This record gives sequence, C-alpha cells and structure tokens, in this order.
Amino acid sequence: MTVQNIISLLGGLGLFLFGMKYMSRAINQVAGNKMKDLLERLTRNRFKGFFLGVLVTMVIQSSSATTVMLMGFLNAGIMDLAQATGVIIGANIGTTITSVLIALDVSAIAPICIFIGTVMALFSKKQQRKYTGQIILGFGILFFGLKYMSGDDAMGVLKTSVGFQSFITRTNNPFLGLIIGIIMCSVLQSSSAAIGILQMLALNGLMPMSLAIHLIIGVNVGSAMPLFLSAIGAKTNAKRAALIYFIFDFVGMLLFVPISLFTPFVSLIENVSTNGAVQVAAGHIVFKIVTALVLLPFVKVIVKISERIIQPKEHETELRFVYIDRKLNSNMLALVPQISKEVERMALLARKNIVIACEGFLKKDTSREREIRDNEELINWLNHHISDFMVTVTSHALPAADSEYIGRLFHVITDLERIGDHALNILERTELVMQGNMVFSDAALKDFQTIYEKALELLDRSIGAFTNMHLSADEEHELHALEDSIDHLTIQAQDSHVERLRKKECSTSSGVLYTKLLQDLERVGDHSYNIAWAARKDKNLIRQI
Repeated sequence: MTVQNIISLLGGLGLFLFGMKYMSRAINQVAGNKMKDLLERLTRNRFKGFFLGVLVTMVIQSSSATTVMLMGFLNAGIMDLAQATGVIIGANIGTTITSVLIALDVSAIAPICIFIGTVMALFSKKQQRKYTGQIILGFGILFFGLKYMSGDDAMGVLKTSVGFQSFITRTNNPFLGLIIGIIMCSVLQSSSAAIGILQMLALNGLMPMSLAIHLIIGVNVGSAMPLFLSAIGAKTNAKRAALIYFIFDFVGMLLFVPISLFTPFVSLIENVSTNGAVQVAAGHIVFKIVTALVLLPFVKVIVKISERIIQPKEHETELRFVYIDRKLNSNMLALVPQISKEVERMALLARKNIVIACEGFLKKDTSREREIRDNEELINWLNHHISDFMVTVTSHALPAADSEYIGRLFHVITDLERIGDHALNILERTELVMQGNMVFSDAALKDFQTIYEKALELLDRSIGAFTNMHLSADEEHELHALEDSIDHLTIQAQDSHVERLRKKECSTSSGVLYTKLLQDLERVGDHSYNIAWAARKDKNLIRQI
C-alpha cells in the first residue's frame, strides 16, 4: 500500500466524517427543537422513552448527541435518571440507521445530492430551505466519501495486499478484535463512522464476519468514549448518564462474545445476505436490539448501579450553577432549558429576599440579614455568569425561537437583579429604622403591607407567566392594572404620610426613610411587570420601565 493509497483512504474517511457531522448539525437545526420538545414531554414512561430514543436518534443520526442532550435535561431537572435511561437504551438502537443506509448502497445518488444540496444551501432565501439543503449536501458528501474510500485507489488496493490478507487471516482472537474496535471508535469519535468502515471492508471482501462481529462489539464499547470526555468535570447526573451508556454496551459485550464463540450466530448472519455491508449492518442491529431487550426491564437496577458508582459531590460554595453544565456544550438545544432553570432559580431567590426584607420591616426584625446578603451575592453572581454563558450560546447557530427566547432572558435577569437590589435596600433601611428607634404609625405600616402584598402578587404572577412563556391579553391587562394600583397606592401612601408629618404624628427622619421604602416596593412592581411583558411572544420589543 503506497502513500497515495493511504492519502486516498484518509481523504475518503474525512469526507465521510465531515458529511455525517454536517448533515447531523443541519438536522438539529431543522428538527432538533421538535425532538427536544418530544423528549421533554414523552419520557415519563420508560417504554415510551425507549421508542422515543429510537426515533430521536434515527432523526439526528447520533446516539452520543441524544445522550448529551439528555445530560442537559438531567441538569435542568426536566427528567430524572430512570426516564433518561430508557431513552439512552432506545438511542443505541436508533444509531443503527446509518449502517442500514450504507447497506442499501445509495452512493449512486451521492453526486446528485451534492449538487441539489449545494444549490439549496447557497441560493435559498428561506433559512429552513437552506438547512434542508445542508442535510441533502451532507448526505451526499457522506456517501461520496464512502464510495471514494472503498475505491481501487483506497481500500480496493488492500485486496492485493499480502500483509493485510495475512493479518485478517491470523486475527481470529476475539479479544484482539474487541481492542481494535474500541481503538477505532475512540479515535474516530463516532460508532457510525467505525461501523461504516467495517461495512466498506466487508463489501470489498476484506472483513470476514467472524472477525467483524468482535470489531462491532468493540466499536460499541468504544462509543462511550466521547460521552466520558463530555462528562469530565460535569455534574453528577451527567456522569451517571455517560456511565449508563457504557453499561449498555458493556453488558452487550458480555452477552455477545460468548454468543459469537459458542453458537452459530455468525453463520446465521452470513446467511442473511452475501453482501458484506449488509452482514455487518445486520450484526450491528442484532447486537443493539438484543442488548436493549435484555436491559430494558432492569432500568431501575441500572440507575442504582450508576448512583452507587458515582456518588454526589459536596459543593463548597453556593456561587455555582445548579442546572447549567458548562462541559456539555456540544448540543446547544440541551443548554436552553438549563439556562431557563437557572433564571427560574434566580427569580425564586429574588422573591425570597423581598419577602424576608418586607416582613423584617413590618416586624422590626433583621435577624435574617445574613441570608439576604448571601442571596443577593448569589443573585449578582448568577446575573453576570448567566449573561456571559448566554453570550457564548448565542455565538452558535440556534433555532429562531430559542434565539429570541434567550434575547428576552437578558432583559429578565436584569429585572431580577434589580428586584434583588431593592430587597437589599429595604433591609438596609430597616436597619436604620432600628438603629434610630424610629416609630411608624399603624396606618403607615398598614399602607406598606398593602403595597407589599400587591407587589408580591404581581411578582409571582409575572414569574409564572414567563416560566410558562404564556401571557394572554386578558392576563396582561390584569397585571397592568395591578401595577397601576401599586403606583396609585404608593402615591396615596406618600400623601398620607406627608399629612401625618404635618400633624407631627411621625418624625421627619422616619418620613424620608418611609418614602424610600415605598419607592422600593413601587420599583419592584415595575420590574415585575417587565418580566411578565417579556412572556408575550408577539411583542417585538421588551418594555423597560
């Protein structure tokens, strides 16, 4: 085999890998959001999750990508590990679709796909058509690479290579086959690519099924390597998901090595077809399906094993993301729900501080001052770090809906941060009240409590609207009326307090602080309404007060 042959082989492999990646990325743009919604809604039952995993992976062409998406959903609390396990098992079957397409040998239409895909990707005005063109183009490049790789200038030369023939003849050790398969997949970072190479070798008569089956098993075990790399430094459940993926293929190895050695399994596969590519695809599919059927009833056991092996971490500081996992950035769709959960966490912290601060003023109690300050520090940390993370996410191609949603989140977290600031203001003003032994009339306290309760109601309803991304016109009118009532009550309470000052029922110093306290509450109402306004999908601009 000459240097030119090696270059041709590597060139064909490069085209194959690029075509697969390019097609997968375009499919994610077209269908990824729908697949994400399906995963979120239909994984409560492990059997539904299993079939959904098959479907999603058949569409996006990568079990690793599906599992990385699941890692993101686990971090976001959208599903638990048992639900994710069913999807992972299904994803392992869905990934065989590439080998089926290769076995069907559609390489003859590859040049046509490249032409049509290029025209659509370059000249279509609508983004959706561009993505469709990219899918067709990636499909064509993938199969053109396979055809080139199996040509006479690449793999074809191996037919006359005495050294290669001798190696294949002597390599009857199943454990060596496993090791070679694991190394192949670890290097290529794609089980589909590794199986594709085996299919091309078998198609050219260079890979007997007796060796191919052990390489298939090794490739599947090695397919966990990209996930382990993704899980380095990741959160606990993400690591467990990667381990569960590995458990699937490891159990498959324990099942199929004895089956291949002590049963007529290889002969049965060879009888399926005389076409080597079809034989490899059939062996791959049987491996996946049998392993899935064996493991599916034991989902809870698999989860317990993963939890036993990977213990939860002890975190030293609260200044950290709970839902966002920076390590899992290979699938943008998985990051959007994580960001959403972190913003929801930030909202609950801001709400908690408002309640503690206002109740503290009414009761002249600052015993929870440390809690408010710690929460405020965390709110500020989340504001800066979520913003930075969203900037990173928006630098990648995102579906239009996700891109718009993240744009709205920038405004929402700013409002939440300001609400947190007003809670701290109320705490500090309460501390001044207690230091100066200031006394407020019952009427003043009652006015404050009325406005506080309305501001809290507006905040709760606004957070609920944005969390659900739904604010009807009627609800918007109600919240706007609530905000107007807060403004009106604030002016009324200030006028009443001025009257009490005139009658010398309150001191001047307390009057200034009281006015500022009311202004803090009024601003909380304003920022709360901004959050609700951001839930209206038909609004082109975010209302900022």
